[in-house]
Amino acid sequence: MIHQITKAIDSVFGIKTVSAHCDVPCGIYDPSTMQVAALSVIRFIDQINELDGKELTLADHAKLARLVAEKETHAAKVKEEVRIVWGDYFKAAQFEACPGTNELVHSIMLAGSKCKQTIDRAAGEELLKLVNEFAVSFWKTKGVETFTATCPYPPALDVVYPKLG
Repeated sequence: MIHQITKAIDSVFGIKTVSAHCDVPCGIYDPSTMQVAALSVIRFIDQINELDGKELTLADHAKLARLVAEKETHAAKVKEEVRIVWGDYFKAAQFEACPGTNELVHSIMLAGSKCKQTIDRAAGEELLKLVNEFAVSFWKTKGVETFTATCPYPPALDVVYPKLG
């Protein structure tokens, strides 16, 4: 199907290659999605750990399976979102404004993997800390100041927000 579409575009417009970060070049990048995903990882870890030491019913086993699956999904989402912003948005000017971005992104990738491998809350908190650092760098490249506030829902941890308007 893709091959047919590519051939049609080539025959009508004479365009051989097209590329964009998400199939539709929207130009919208924001670290908030990865921040919510990191918070979700921590919340799922908390909920998993609440089951520890209790005799689990069949319903509890089903809940545990769902919690683990969602923790994995959200840790992967953090990694995917940071990869997209880093790979598609950051260019030479952004890297100049925020030296150390490559190392920070690598650290986020490793922390996301650690969260998939464990139910250690400290690993989740480290992931959120790194994602918040990335958010500060991202907003700096946009010339937007940031502030830190406690999110209004569990796990009620500090999150970096842009100062808008």
